[in-house]
Amino acid sequence: MAFSDDELERYARHIVLREIGGLGQRKLHEARILCVGAGGLGSPALAYLAAAGVGTLGIIDDDSVSLSNLQRQIIHTTDAVGVPKTESAVRTLSAMNPHVTYSTFTERLTATNIDAIFADFDMVLDGCDNFETRYLTNAAAVRAGIPLVSGAITQWEGQVSVFDPANGSPCYQCIFPQAPADGLAPSCAEAGVMGALAGTIGAMMANEAIKHVTGAGQTLAGHLMIYDALYADSRKIRLQRRAECPICG
Repeated sequence: MAFSDDELERYARHIVLREIGGLGQRKLHEARILCVGAGGLGSPALAYLAAAGVGTLGIIDDDSVSLSNLQRQIIHTTDAVGVPKTESAVRTLSAMNPHVTYSTFTERLTATNIDAIFADFDMVLDGCDNFETRYLTNAAAVRAGIPLVSGAITQWEGQVSVFDPANGSPCYQCIFPQAPADGLAPSCAEAGVMGALAGTIGAMMANEAIKHVTGAGQTLAGHLMIYDALYADSRKIRLQRRAECPICG
């Protein structure tokens, strides 16, 4: 497949990067990436993956746009309030890059539908906002043998990692064996969240996905990056698999 003149100009800044080049851009074109959630983290991640020319982007979200989302969920606009987030996301992303194929699932991930949905993709980004879906997503990604790029934010702090047991790194449940007790991890609605932090962590997630697909640099597989936006501080923690992990041990 040859890139059109439009695509060559669109992706020129990637193609001239030694670590990506034409071959890496072709790998991005052939990639099929699913984003779980089109909210605070999914919005910037999807925007950058669409701009990067990922060939197929899947979006799963059963929610509709609300006014309180717009402080951080940047692919949605005021006139999309009340519209399903999947529909609003595709409207914005397709205007940004019409060369990408968008596949939407306006439904909630469940134990019944998750394996069939994941079967069509070779990477998953987890931008969801609850632990039940996180554990469900992790287990399905392990079963499918595909990497999971996971991000989370609250108030002023965010974290991101790549979980890829098929290539030797831990899975999400290795590091977080069980959900925290009630009240220890309040939602964004309860605790608040800095809007630009969602952009920072979501962009990091897109960056990790692009590096994994193209083979550029070193991903966060086996590491957890923690970013404190309030004090402009970051740290990286090395992670290890747990032999007794019920998902990948």
